[in-house]
Amino acid sequence: MKTKSVFLALAALILLSGCKSHYQLSNVSRTRILVDKRFDQQPDAVAAAYLIPYTQHVDSLMNPLVGRTAEYLDRGIPEGLLSNLLPDIFMWASSRYNEKPDFAMYNYGGIRAALPAGDITRGDILDVAPFVNTICFGTLRGADVLELFQQSILKGPHGVSHGVVMVFDKDHKLVSATINGKPIDPEASYRFTTLDYLAHGNDAMTAFKKKTDYVEHKRPEDNSLEIIIDYFKDKLSRGEVVAPKLEGRVQIEE
Repeated sequence: MKTKSVFLALAALILLSGCKSHYQLSNVSRTRILVDKRFDQQPDAVAAAYLIPYTQHVDSLMNPLVGRTAEYLDRGIPEGLLSNLLPDIFMWASSRYNEKPDFAMYNYGGIRAALPAGDITRGDILDVAPFVNTICFGTLRGADVLELFQQSILKGPHGVSHGVVMVFDKDHKLVSATINGKPIDPEASYRFTTLDYLAHGNDAMTAFKKKTDYVEHKRPEDNSLEIIIDYFKDKLSRGEVVAPKLEGRVQIEE
């Protein structure tokens, strides 16, 4: 990953420099900063002129308005507005595939940017979902769903759709899980929708490998990017802003 490569390069530079400073690296922390028009109040005129031939073409592809948000949207721990929205979008899209899944999941690490408040462009969505991931569907036994939900907190927690409530204790052990207000029956079957990346067991989600009746869609319009854009366009056509809510889908007890 790019971040890891940067850290390795910095570490190598420090070692090779032969620096005899008494300073030592004690820790590394990071944060996410949305770079938007707020950081471009005084653009450099020479740089702007140089980029004109390139920006005109890119802007024609990336700048079309696709929707609007009510507020700034980002992923979060244990729950975030954007990490709630994306699995809900997969549930919304399921009807076009004649599917009625019980729940959706979207991986936390796959959310690569935040969305600003207000106008949203195709480029904004591309920043959020830059990977070639496609929508898929499968079935899991309830016992495997519980295992999946336990695994979901290891690298996230991953976003889950409306109607799912997962409760973990302070040690991140799953205490309870319900779908649409009902406890998960270990012997029942549950239909899911997610990204093909997760369905293959990546991000430590090995319970997905127990899936049956699996269907993976590979047309260009089945890409997560296009599905998210379609959702925003649908909302825009109805005169609605995208306004997800925090609902307590993922809870961690004190």
